[in-house]
Amino acid sequence: MADAERATAARSARRTATRRRTPPATVVLLVRHGTTTTTGKALPGRAPGLHLADSGRAQADAVAARIAALAHGKGDGDGDAPEGRTAGGHDGELVGKPAGRGNGSTPGAAKRGARREARRIAAVYSSPLERARETAAPIAAAVGCDVRVDDGLLELDVGTWTGLELKAATKRPEWATIQRYPSGFAFPNGESFFAMQARVVATLDRLRTAHPGETIVAVSHADPIRAAVAHAMGTHLDLFQRVVISPCSLTAIAYGDGGPMVLTVNTTGDATSLVPS
Repeated sequence: MADAERATAARSARRTATRRRTPPATVVLLVRHGTTTTTGKALPGRAPGLHLADSGRAQADAVAARIAALAHGKGDGDGDAPEGRTAGGHDGELVGKPAGRGNGSTPGAAKRGARREARRIAAVYSSPLERARETAAPIAAAVGCDVRVDDGLLELDVGTWTGLELKAATKRPEWATIQRYPSGFAFPNGESFFAMQARVVATLDRLRTAHPGETIVAVSHADPIRAAVAHAMGTHLDLFQRVVISPCSLTAIAYGDGGPMVLTVNTTGDATSLVPS
């Protein structure tokens, strides 16, 4: 009987050691750039020289404040009031232990109105396009980082469709394929949706490997963020158009060895409780 008890204790100790060796998840805060003069009107693609509109700069400042509140561990009353809700109908509150630094807080510490555990932002990455870098700049300044440009976060290359007005695009026969079967479409002299998703997923995997257990920001564009969410959710690319990604919205995905966990999608409100449950 004693030998059996010792064997059971040894197995339990091995399981505990295995759990302790499991690295914490890396939380990626995906931010779409702010509005420009073409938002909702045309397909700018990767055309250079497109800057944020005044409204876009205000949006960038607002998302920077929300992320700074997350980094400083402020409660709801200390930061911006929520301006919107997540795609799931919640306001972004996800109760649980934070991944990465500062583990050990109790679930009660994540309740609304309670002081949040600080989540240090380890790095701020951005697509090289001006509208993304201009969105990333106030975020980086707010959390004390430099902006790191990464081509993997680039917008979908729409090739010869670059600059095409949306009204004209919707009248083209290919538009139905883009909406219903994007996985089978490639823009003339541009990129396919499938290649875009593979690029973004590989980029986020590379960034999470470079920042194990940390929280980082990645400023990108609507379609790349949609594609990342679809992949993390195990949703087919042909359904990714159903994901709404608004200008300067915040989407959070935790990447761990057990697979990704989507924490929130398209939120424009408080961000201090974005932790894996």
